[in-house]
Amino acid sequence: MSEINQQEFDELTNRYRKLIASQRTLLLSTASANGAPNISYAPFVRDGTGLYYIYVSELASHTVDLLNNPKASIMFIYPESESHNLFARERAVLNCSVEEIIRDTETYTQQIQALQEKFGKVVSLLSTLPDFHLFALRQESGRYVAGFGQAFIIDVDNDSLKR
Repeated sequence: MSEINQQEFDELTNRYRKLIASQRTLLLSTASANGAPNISYAPFVRDGTGLYYIYVSELASHTVDLLNNPKASIMFIYPESESHNLFARERAVLNCSVEEIIRDTETYTQQIQALQEKFGKVVSLLSTLPDFHLFALRQESGRYVAGFGQAFIIDVDNDSLKR
């Protein structure tokens, strides 16, 4: 890949941020207790510190995985219908540590409210069900792919790309 100038690099960082901001769900990769991989998706909200919050049921294998193994990878990917080349879809993959947020805490209340504002009344119903858990996903590392020959490390502390 040829060297890109600062303006092009800034544009790529903005594309990365727009990709995530345009999504309402994330793809979620977890591992079971015996190491078997699972992939799923979940609606999410993101707070001002960069944490991603998901609210998921114990009936789903990914919830049990997260309770037993607090690591996950998440992916945001540009829609197929809007991609010029399906072999080089724009995407961001983040490796995350996971923490369950306990009910009756301020963070729990705030994030359930944020989920309800984003997704509507269904969250009020789900929040009455005892099998649902709120998890915070903290990005630890990541990679953004803008296309062929355009892969960048994500600076998770600054929500930007590294040169």
